[in-house]
Amino acid sequence: MDRRTLIVSGLATLSAAGAAQAQPQTQGGPPPPSQTPDYPTPAEPFTREEMVNNVSDFLGVTAEAAGGAIERVFKENGRPTAYIAGQEASGAISVGARYGHGLLYMKNRQPIEVYWQGPSVGWDLGGNASRVFTLCYNLQYPEVLFQRFPGVEGSAYLVGGLGVNYLRSDDVILAPIRAGVGLRLGANIGYLGFSRKRRAWPF
Repeated sequence: MDRRTLIVSGLATLSAAGAAQAQPQTQGGPPPPSQTPDYPTPAEPFTREEMVNNVSDFLGVTAEAAGGAIERVFKENGRPTAYIAGQEASGAISVGARYGHGLLYMKNRQPIEVYWQGPSVGWDLGGNASRVFTLCYNLQYPEVLFQRFPGVEGSAYLVGGLGVNYLRSDDVILAPIRAGVGLRLGANIGYLGFSRKRRAWPF
């Protein structure tokens, strides 16, 4: 009798547990994790004063020089939603290549390590190593950066020179500001491809 009672009690307990699991959640309970995706918020733009200070500190130029370099960029594109601070090296004899590495900064988010590389072709001769501060416009989420950005560049790099050019893909605009050493004269067309890992092949 005790054994039969024990078996009946066990079956009753299992049935009650199964019924409890089958019942829907009450309205006051939290929803399952799969129903609460964590979407990132849109990027908060940087002010002109923030960019002047950051460009001045990173590139090692005066605030006046930094302000002059970004004044037209701000006038044409407004406030950037992100920026990249890094270094790069490039060289060309008609056909060239550029390689760089830096950190992508967005407000209230952790910096992300990024790499870029790309070819160029044109009337172009020389080489240079540069510090690069890139203003990023309409970049709401970091993942959008990892693609190719075509651009046209006309530049004259001298020792301690400073230059700006534009790259664009759809609505995202990149405006690299370069300060470096070396000698490079010319004009070229090409693109830069951004990635999470370093790539040896520039194409």
